[in-house]
Amino acid sequence: MYAKGLKGIIAAETSLSYIDGNKGELIYRGTPVHDLAIQSSFEEVAYFLWYGVMPTKEQLNELTLKMRNDRILPAYIKEILALLPLDLSLMDVLRTVISSLVPGTNFKKPTIEEAIRITAIMPTVIAYRYRQHEGLTPIEPKNEYSHVANYLYMLNGQKPEKSHVGALETYMILTMEHGMNASTFSARVTASTESDLISAVTSAIGTMKGPLHGGAPTGVLDLLDEIEYDLNAEPVIREKLNRNEKLMGFGHRVYRTNDPRAIALKEKLLKMNSDDPWLKLALHVEEIAIHLLEEFKPGRKLMTNVEFYAAAIMRAIKMDPALFTPTFSASRTVGWTAHIIEQANNNTIFRPQSLYVGK
Repeated sequence: MYAKGLKGIIAAETSLSYIDGNKGELIYRGTPVHDLAIQSSFEEVAYFLWYGVMPTKEQLNELTLKMRNDRILPAYIKEILALLPLDLSLMDVLRTVISSLVPGTNFKKPTIEEAIRITAIMPTVIAYRYRQHEGLTPIEPKNEYSHVANYLYMLNGQKPEKSHVGALETYMILTMEHGMNASTFSARVTASTESDLISAVTSAIGTMKGPLHGGAPTGVLDLLDEIEYDLNAEPVIREKLNRNEKLMGFGHRVYRTNDPRAIALKEKLLKMNSDDPWLKLALHVEEIAIHLLEEFKPGRKLMTNVEFYAAAIMRAIKMDPALFTPTFSASRTVGWTAHIIEQANNNTIFRPQSLYVGK
């Protein structure tokens, strides 16, 4: 059977996450992602995906300590960062730097220890390079901060606001894992050759760089900026739909109803600051857009997706749009590495067939 892009083809078994697009459900190892995002920290959910159980207090402390130690950049990585051209995108920098990490001694068998190391160092690389690119002095990690709080601290050079940490942590938990998406699939294909975990993550980063996978929140910002300028959402959206343009932040290839991640992000934003003008704009645009989408595309159920409120979160915490896809990658590293380990533990090399249509 031929399915373009392998759409609908089951290629692996996983116990990491389950998506029901018709019901708008996403679960990590049997637990609704909404519950995890509201009740747990980044470190707790990462542990849950890697080990299959929620950590005890002692286990969480051990993981936190390891991540704090592993997020420090080795001297040779700083040298690489100093030598890379400044016009190189952050995703290109990530791909290059992560590929230069020294693999663990157990080359052919990915380990959770390596997964922790890559997850811990990813935000440090992003923040270090971002400040370098902006002509600012890079900042070293601070032990007193959690994984997400330290990321914001290293980006901005000041103590992060609690509400900003909470909002970004919610986003990073919600985007940590999402089944057999393009980047996860590329990571598993690489792992299936018995290559190392670093190579598999590098494959995933290269895939995430593509705008069809990791670049949507920037398009949402453009839409909201355009509407904010005109102060009238309906004419702008109606004109776009008349031209048959894609409305960024609405509809999803998997979800045929509400995206559960968008619901959780919206809830977090409302708790942050319900009077924020940017949030009020997002709520207004969501209401108008869903109404018009039903008018123009009846029965399609094109609802708000995670990228819409991800953009609102990023704007609320004043994050540069250049950081959107790298930040997405920093959160998804947990899912990538969990899939790589799962693939290695029950491996068969991926070798699909192709349909010859030439002479």
